[in-house]
Amino acid sequence: MPKLDTIHNAVKNALIKDGWTITDDPYTIEYRKVKLYADIGAEQPIGAERGGEKLVVEVKSFVGASKIQDLKEALGQYDIYRYLLEETAPERKLYVAVSAIAYKTFFNQDVIQLILKKHQLPLIVVDTETEEIEQWIN
Repeated sequence: MPKLDTIHNAVKNALIKDGWTITDDPYTIEYRKVKLYADIGAEQPIGAERGGEKLVVEVKSFVGASKIQDLKEALGQYDIYRYLLEETAPERKLYVAVSAIAYKTFFNQDVIQLILKKHQLPLIVVDTETEEIEQWIN
C-alpha cells in the first residue's frame, strides 16, 4: 500500500470533526483484476447536514520539489479513481484534500485556478494545525 501523505491524519481528524464517519482507511477501489487505494472513505449518517452522502478522499500534501508536477500527478490520479468509482461505487463523490497553506500559496495562483476550473476538481481545504475543514470547493 502507498505511503500516507504528511497531512493524512489531519484530514481524517478534520472529517471526523465535521461529522463524517470514516468507513475506510484506505478506501479500496477494485475493478476486475485491478486494485487501487484511495486514502479515505467516509460517509455522514442520515439526518446529518449532508445526511447519507458518501465520499472518497485522496489526500495530497503538495510538498514535492515541483508543485506543478504534484498537481499533474494529482489530476491524473483523480481521473483514474473517478473513472473507476463511476463503475464500482457511483454513489461516492471523489474529493482531493489539501492543506490550507498549500491552497493559499499554490492553488490561489491564476494559472492553477484556471486549471482547477477547467478540470472541475472538487477540493477539501483543511487547516492542518486546527484539523478543521476551512472550505469545500465543488
